[in-house]
Formats: sequence, C-alpha cells, structure tokens
Amino acid sequence: MTDERERPDELDDLGEEIGEKEARKMRARAEREESVWFGLGMFGLVGWSVAIPTVLFLALGLWIDRTYPSGRSWTLMMLVLGLGLGALNAWHWISQERRKIERPERRRGD
Repeated sequence: MTDERERPDELDDLGEEIGEKEARKMRARAEREESVWFGLGMFGLVGWSVAIPTVLFLALGLWIDRTYPSGRSWTLMMLVLGLGLGALNAWHWISQERRKIERPERRRGD
C-alpha cells in the first residue's frame, strides 16, 4: 500500500527530470554551430589572457634588471607575477561565461 502512495510523487519527479534533460538537448541542438566557434574562441581568449600579462611583466622585469642591476632577479619575479595575473584574468573570463550559460537553467528551475 505504501508503494502506491509514493508512486505519483516519483512519477512527477521523473517527469521533471526528463523535461529538464529534453530542454538541455533542445538548447544544445539550437546552439550547436555556435558552440564549436565559441569553444575555439574561448581557447584563444584564455590563451591570450594569460600570455599578454606574462610577456608584459617579463619585459618589465628584463628592463628593471638591465636598468637597475641588483642581487635579485626581477625578471623571474615579474614572470611569476605576470603568470599569476594572467591566470586570474583567465579565471575571470571563464567564470563569467559559465554564469552566462547557467543563467537560463536557473530561470527555468525557479
């Protein structure tokens, strides 16, 4: 008897789950062509967002080492700083794009 009482709730949950999966499939099919170019563009964006700060800070470190010689390697310090800032920059862009992707799913769930 208890199985029959719980069954409609389970069917409702199953129906909602199937509906959510179908909505994701439909959205993926509609955005299929954009996703390939979007993915390639994101790879480029992440690469450049790390490479540009790294190269700029590396150049600054080389200039400081040539202009003001010291016992410390400014080139190495600036390289690490540039990589760190580039990684933070890439993380920012990726998290921003992730929020854009997740926003429609949250609206449907509310």
